[in-house]
Amino acid sequence: MKTSRVSFAAALAAGTVLVLSGTAFAHVSVQPGDAVKGGYATINFKVPNERDNASTTQLEVNFPVDQPLTSVMPQDIPGWTVTIEKSKLDKPLTVHGKQVNEAVTKVTWSGGKIEPGKFQQFPVSVGKLPDNADQMVFKAIQTYDNNEVVRWIEETKAGAAEPQNPAPVLKLTAAKAADDHHDDDKGAAAAKDEKGHDEAAESSSDTTARVLGVAGIVLGLGGVAFGVASRRRAS
Repeated sequence: MKTSRVSFAAALAAGTVLVLSGTAFAHVSVQPGDAVKGGYATINFKVPNERDNASTTQLEVNFPVDQPLTSVMPQDIPGWTVTIEKSKLDKPLTVHGKQVNEAVTKVTWSGGKIEPGKFQQFPVSVGKLPDNADQMVFKAIQTYDNNEVVRWIEETKAGAAEPQNPAPVLKLTAAKAADDHHDDDKGAAAAKDEKGHDEAAESSSDTTARVLGVAGIVLGLGGVAFGVASRRRAS
């Protein structure tokens, strides 16, 4: 009896760990998780289905209004309808010499279905990314066909544990310095020159060896001929 109770408790504990770990890792995220500051990128909003008895039928992604993006182009996904919402900017932006007065603030995908045990990626081309920030937070809302709504809108605080429903985050990294490229080019050129010198030296050595070999053969044949001639004279 005691053994049965211990086994049941162990099984319950293991099941609880699996459930909690599944909840912790199965959330809406941005893939890849980083992009270059001030540039353009294609990102994917990865949406796993967390429920065993319901399918995801809608994803709503809110773009940060304080980091306006003037170019947001979703990729078509079979079975899904995409809706883009824009808002007026308090301060117009200048992009490629043109003044922009509005930016995308929300993108919604609906009409499709993410069944239990599956996930879907929603690709979007975005830009121009901020060059004065280290990240962008996209608050997302996931809706199931049983009318359940999960809000992935909690921001992770520095030094704190990840919240229960974290918002998708895109990390922004600095572009590689031009000097690094020059250094790489110089290093490659130096390696190429060194390789060229080595090959030239090896070729020269090989040629010298061949010349000496031929000369040795000629001298050897000459010696043989001289010996034969001397014997004939002696006879």
